[in-house]
Amino acid sequence: MNAIVTSMIANLHEKPDEASELVDEVLYGMTVQIMEDIDESWVRIQTDYRYEGYCKKDNLLVDEAKNNIWLQKVNHFISQSFADVLQQPQIKSTKMMTLVKGSIICSNVIDELDPEWAAVQLVSGEQGYVRRKWLQEKIPENSLPEQQLRENVVQTALSYLATPYRWGGKSPLGIDCSGLCSMAYMLNGIYIYRDANIVEGFPIKEISLERIQKGDLLYFPGHIALYIGDNLYVHSSLGGNEVNVNSLDEQHQLYRKDLAISITAVGSFF
Repeated sequence: MNAIVTSMIANLHEKPDEASELVDEVLYGMTVQIMEDIDESWVRIQTDYRYEGYCKKDNLLVDEAKNNIWLQKVNHFISQSFADVLQQPQIKSTKMMTLVKGSIICSNVIDELDPEWAAVQLVSGEQGYVRRKWLQEKIPENSLPEQQLRENVVQTALSYLATPYRWGGKSPLGIDCSGLCSMAYMLNGIYIYRDANIVEGFPIKEISLERIQKGDLLYFPGHIALYIGDNLYVHSSLGGNEVNVNSLDEQHQLYRKDLAISITAVGSFF
């Protein structure tokens, strides 16, 4: 059975226990598959990118008819780090809720005559308003030329610079290494594996380090980074406590020897 995330962020835990490890976050408007009904509070779910965990039921709307309608209508995501949904198209209006970058929204009721505000529909069916420039159309998979997609993925990853490190995180409130790389691709229409491994059945294939280009992925023991060109890579580093840029060039001031000498694989979508 399908469900839609109705909270700003739905936490996925390793066990049906809020004290257990956070393994992922699913953002507002994303759909999930309910794999198992655990008890009155918890379900085990699988995301669209085939990641599984335990989620509190009060984060989800479980209504097959509404969910099917939602899937047909959603066409935009939030491109700003944070965006308030307001009751009226004016800055002093009451806030309905706050959404984070990557949240999925329905905005096919946009008033084209208003250059600043877009009318959006929430999962509940309520209508609110968001700054138009904070919305981006969803990008269909394989709809962009290779070089544009590579550049888009890099720029998306860089938009999270200085975001705090959060184990299992996937938003501007906090993000981990695989969360950063997966969101950089997801916001450009591509679902890659959410952890720091190359896994069969997902679109990343191993290549040689000599062939690496912008947008390709660097794998280390328990870590992943996104290559941005010129021997530089962006990553969410537990050691650095935030998303930052480092270099593979030992002559560069941003060189990190511990990572440069421990590359286990290079992966590419292309």
